[in-house]
Amino acid sequence: MSEYIHISVSNGTGLIVLDRPKALNSLSLDMVRAMTQALLAWRDDPAVAAVVIRSSSEKAFCAGGDIRFFYDAGRTTPQNGSALVEDFFTEEYSLNHFVHFYPKPYIALMDGVVMGGGMGVAQGGIRIVTDKTKMAMPEVNIGLFPDVGGSYFLSRAPGALGYYLGVTGVTINAADALYAGLADHYAPLSDRTALDALLATPGAGLAAALTAYAANHHAGDSTLAANRAAIDHHFSAGSVPAIVASLKADSSEFAVKTLEVIATRSPLMMCVTHELIKRGAALDVAGCLRMERALVRRNFENGEVIEGVRALVIDKDNQPQWQPAVLADVSDAMVDAMFQPVWPDYAHPLRHLD
Repeated sequence: MSEYIHISVSNGTGLIVLDRPKALNSLSLDMVRAMTQALLAWRDDPAVAAVVIRSSSEKAFCAGGDIRFFYDAGRTTPQNGSALVEDFFTEEYSLNHFVHFYPKPYIALMDGVVMGGGMGVAQGGIRIVTDKTKMAMPEVNIGLFPDVGGSYFLSRAPGALGYYLGVTGVTINAADALYAGLADHYAPLSDRTALDALLATPGAGLAAALTAYAANHHAGDSTLAANRAAIDHHFSAGSVPAIVASLKADSSEFAVKTLEVIATRSPLMMCVTHELIKRGAALDVAGCLRMERALVRRNFENGEVIEGVRALVIDKDNQPQWQPAVLADVSDAMVDAMFQPVWPDYAHPLRHLD
């Protein structure tokens, strides 16, 4: 179904290879459908005991969804988005849910860039990180929010790490991903031959063999761990304005750099993200994805993501005209409006998820 997805079965393992290197394996609707079709076919196939998803290169596992497509399609009918955008998010989130509850070991080799949609097709499985892993949920940088189940896995990160990663959108490495509970195993590039050989072993024993392999490797020290006390102190403040006030009262290098990052993000979507993670802590995977599915519709309705993509990807002027432009002008009512239901429960496009 997609020229960018290669599907095969070998030695009891189903293999999905993402192969769209020029776009850092950014997901299109056809790619989502190809992955879903393969996983459906393998789910009840006794010849497939495990699944491995990886990239054709070490540069990127998956940099997210195809945001240029979102921009072009979303502008077609700005008030309601296009049918293709609607289909993309419904089917992508359904795939994310499928991964979380897949009945066979599902192993994601998260080489290189892993952002947004890449996290969505990895976080529900057994997650391997490497020296080249550059992980983030950077959606606030383009006027979006950490979706694809971000409200679930960020809200379950230790302490206030989820708020920190979601509100700032900063990039972390392998050691940080392991520390934050966003990865399971570390595989050094220096031992890639051994890892590739391991991934080619019979699928029935693959998960156990991977655990044994990873026990011999250590990713090094985590920056998140080093900054944990400061992160918990500032990002437990209860709201984005309170977080900013707390950071401004701190002259440390961490606080100064974090404020610089926050200054470039969408004020509204940082506040929405904070609320999203707060709400996600009380929901299961399906509930989180249903909440995000309605929220993404609101996000395209208000045009914040269209402006963010324009500024950072299309025109590349890096001067997004956020609405509101400053954090002080974001009201609780604006945030609450983003979470208002789009459909009755019986008509929600993800109503069948459980």
